[in-house]
This record gives sequence, C-alpha cells and structure tokens, in this order.
Amino acid sequence: MKGNHSISQDVRALISNRYKRITKAVNGAFWDSESDSLHSFYVGSYGRKTAISTSDLDVLFELPDEDYERFTSVNGNGPSRLLQAVKDAILSTYPSTSIRGDGQVVVVSFSDGMVFEVLPAFRDEGYWGWDGKYKYPDTHMGGNWLSTNPKAEQAMMKEIDDNSKGLLFDTCKHIRYIRDTYFSSYKLSGILIDSFVSMNIGGWRFLEKGEQPSELSESYEDMLLRKYNEMSFGGVFTPSIYAPGSNDIVDSEKGWDTLGKVLKYMT
Repeated sequence: MKGNHSISQDVRALISNRYKRITKAVNGAFWDSESDSLHSFYVGSYGRKTAISTSDLDVLFELPDEDYERFTSVNGNGPSRLLQAVKDAILSTYPSTSIRGDGQVVVVSFSDGMVFEVLPAFRDEGYWGWDGKYKYPDTHMGGNWLSTNPKAEQAMMKEIDDNSKGLLFDTCKHIRYIRDTYFSSYKLSGILIDSFVSMNIGGWRFLEKGEQPSELSESYEDMLLRKYNEMSFGGVFTPSIYAPGSNDIVDSEKGWDTLGKVLKYMT
C-alpha cells in the first residue's frame, strides 16, 4: 500500500508562514503578545500526521481563562461572540481573505485553496488538575461548550504508527487520497478515517528490510473491508466509533457509507 502522499516542502513552508501570522494576530488580541508560536498548535489531520496536500489545516488556539468567564457571562450566544472576536483578530492580518465563523471554528480560506480552521479553546481543569482536555465553543442550539483532548489522540496515533512501522499513517493518507480523488462529493471526515484504521490495524505492519512476508489468508485491504462489514453488518447500521487516545465519540453518521465505498475501491 505504501504511497507517496507527502506534502511538498514549498507547501509546508507556506503553511508555516500563514500559521505564524495567524498565531501572532490572535496572540496580539487575546494575550497582548507578539509571539508567532505560543498558545497554538496543529490539531486535526495535520496534527495527527495523516494529512495530505488537500487537507485543511486545523489549529487549536488556547485563550486566557478570564476570557472563558467573559464569553460565558455575556447575554446571548457566547460561543458565537467568541468566534467573532477571533475572526476580527485574524482579519487585522488578512483583511482581504475570506474569514468566517462556522460552528466551532473560524475558517480562513485563502485564494489558492488552502484552508485553515482555527479552534479557540480553554484549558478544561478537572478535579485533579488539567489532564490535556480543552473546552471549545459550539454556536449551535443557542451556544454551548464541548471538550476535546487532541494531544492524547496525537500520542496514541504515533504509538500505533511506530508499532506498525509507518503503516497506520500511510493507510490514513491513502484513504484520504482515494476519497479526494474518486469520492470528493461525499462526506468522510479525517477523524473517522484515523479512528477506524487505528481501531482495526491490529498487528499489521510494514516489513523491515530483508524480512519475508508470512503466509496470509487475506490481504491487508481485504482485512480492513472485512472489519468494516463486521462492525456494521455490511454497512446496514453505523457503529459507535471512538477517537484514539481521547476516546471521544466520533460523528460517523455522515461518513460511514463513504468509508465503505473507499474500502471497496481499495480492494
């Protein structure tokens, strides 16, 4: 399956430049800082190392605790007002770029097709202290706050990829490539792809140099399709899917059928 879905150095340099400029703009508005690196990090496919050149760039931006109190105490939809404030901060740097709030994120769409999704978030302090979870805004249903633990997801994905000698990341990238090349009109989220593959990769791995393959009754691609059919009785219903590491439930309703199409294409 090993494919060449890497992102070019030129594109990575452009991503880094825009990431730093966005970070500096939001830091200036919320932290009174000119830093282009503090308080933000990549999440989503790029953060989990499973992105390809067509993937959006997801960035979590940690905001001061006092701003959480400020936006939860206002009348009306606090999450919506928070997204507007983050949008205004980025507009100060990119005044001619399409920027909009969308549910939980601020979407920055550049004219060359590159898209950043900025997720403003606050540390979610638990009873025993902070364990890596963040609270983030959701503007739907009058506004509420959801929770995520992206660092736990990234750590678990890396562990599984290390154990599989790179097969996990390669598979997730290959599925994205097929989705974007042959099923671009269908919905299939990156977190659903990553969660499904990480749940079912088992002991499969790339062979070391000089290592001989063992006799197998089915191919790796056939195994993934079999697991898909077993989990949903051939696609009859959508099973519960949980993100690796964080164990957050993954919204798979809109993508499960598409995942099946992609896996069938791979076989």
